Amino acid sequence: MMSVTASAAIAAAIFSAEEAEAASYKVQSGDSLWSIAQKHQTSVSNLKSVNKLTSDVIFPNQVLETGMNAVTQPKKSNPGTSTPTTNQTTYTVKAGDTLSGIASKHKITLSNLMSWNGLNTTLIYPGNVLKVSNSGNSSTPTTPSQPQTPAKTPADNGSGTVYTVKSGDTLSRIGSQYGVSVANLKQWNGLSSDLIYIGQKLSIGAGNSGSAPAKTPAVETPKSPQADVGYNVDNLISTAKSFNGTKYVWGGSSPAGFDCSGFIYYVYKQAGMNISRTSAAGFFDRSYYVNSPQAGDLVFFSGTYKAGISHMGIYLGNDQFIHAGSDGVEITSVSNSYWKSHFDSYKRFY
Repeated sequence: MMSVTASAAIAAAIFSAEEAEAASYKVQSGDSLWSIAQKHQTSVSNLKSVNKLTSDVIFPNQVLETGMNAVTQPKKSNPGTSTPTTNQTTYTVKAGDTLSGIASKHKITLSNLMSWNGLNTTLIYPGNVLKVSNSGNSSTPTTPSQPQTPAKTPADNGSGTVYTVKSGDTLSRIGSQYGVSVANLKQWNGLSSDLIYIGQKLSIGAGNSGSAPAKTPAVETPKSPQADVGYNVDNLISTAKSFNGTKYVWGGSSPAGFDCSGFIYYVYKQAGMNISRTSAAGFFDRSYYVNSPQAGDLVFFSGTYKAGISHMGIYLGNDQFIHAGSDGVEITSVSNSYWKSHFDSYKRFY
């Protein structure tokens, strides 16, 4: 078995062949901060610091600063665009922006920025227009505009509007799109948490009364929960099971031997998903939580051999999951005393 040190050296050599001198990088589907940091010979903490990121979540087409000069030197202001003036009252969110970064840029507090814009979460999206000054005759906070999607007013006809959740949606984003609050969305749909999933039907509006919560709409669950991302769940499961008993190899991502993330990479790839090889933590960052896991979803564990997300597998249903453990590829119960104590969450790829 290849040593950790030797494998790390090989990985470093591969990554050094990339364009390490690039000062910026456009995020591709399947990327994670970890893989980008490795590719550009920097650290995740440096990437987050330089790009003012408050979490490890990144999005396709997002542009990140990667050059070492950006780490050691403050970014020079573009006198034509970046220096706010006292007359500026709104700001259009750009890729990589955070609320705290925008507040700092305009010399206002985060709480004021959220208050002026009626925000109850720090989630923002490129294209949102934020109020960055409280000057003027209006004291009512404005809701950030949603890019490329006109704000809609729920139909006040006793039945309201029904919205079907799409990949990447959040309650905050849907609420912003329709000009309603997250609290109302949760009340109208009988939700006890902010978790939603693709294909779910949400009622927008409570009818003429404006106060009585609407009945929880029926949820149409597709037979293949990952149909929206282009791979076959039945093929995924059968391929995964065909490798039951395959030996464990650190860094392995082929039938010759797998580690946990290498197994996920190979099996999903065979099922037709365009996916990049990364770590369990990297796959965790490119997936979203699900309330009711279905066969083909991901199951994550933390603290198995290091702090944080450290192991993963594919959920098979009936409390079973398949994974590349230290004894090789095997099917295990999520309720097994060891795995239950390290269980983190069920998620699904974007």
